[in-house]
Amino acid sequence: MSAVIRKIVTVVEETFLEMGRTVSPPTRRAAAIAVIENPFAGRYVEDLSPLIAIGEELGELLSKKAVAALGIDGATAQSYGKAAAVGENGELEHAAAILHPKMGAPVRKVLGKGAALIPSSKKRGGPGTTLDIPLGHKDAAFVRSHFDGMEVMINDAPRANEIMVAVAVTDSGRPLPRVGGLTVAEVKGEDGLR
Repeated sequence: MSAVIRKIVTVVEETFLEMGRTVSPPTRRAAAIAVIENPFAGRYVEDLSPLIAIGEELGELLSKKAVAALGIDGATAQSYGKAAAVGENGELEHAAAILHPKMGAPVRKVLGKGAALIPSSKKRGGPGTTLDIPLGHKDAAFVRSHFDGMEVMINDAPRANEIMVAVAVTDSGRPLPRVGGLTVAEVKGEDGLR
């Protein structure tokens, strides 16, 4: 089963100033969000494998769009995250089926690696629901400068029988990080932690 996509929205955020200080180079993050039909809206279905396949499909599509929006090669992306919101006729397990079993592999392929777990969130809501996409360094979870999040919303999604799915990538961490921890230069990227 392929995703029935109503729309895709891509958002790019660039931060040039933080607390009156210049951020140089600016921090940049992008999210690509697909609004898809929920094939199981309004009914309980035991086998969610069609949604798992859709997650794999959207992992590649949305990662490519987010990387393209930043104008970078996927391998230079530094952090990533994913999120989904089901409309009122869906269940959280529908979002989980899209986000967890198979979405990660194509995201990592687009980004050239990704040893760390991809942070994720899921929720239920109606049109205008905000997605808070958690972000973390793609190769080392202990890089504190990249503990972050990106908030996105689409004014008319998700409708009752839809799912809104997002993948976010960055080319940097938070603006002006200074809470210590592992630095990007120290990342080994072998165990997903350091």
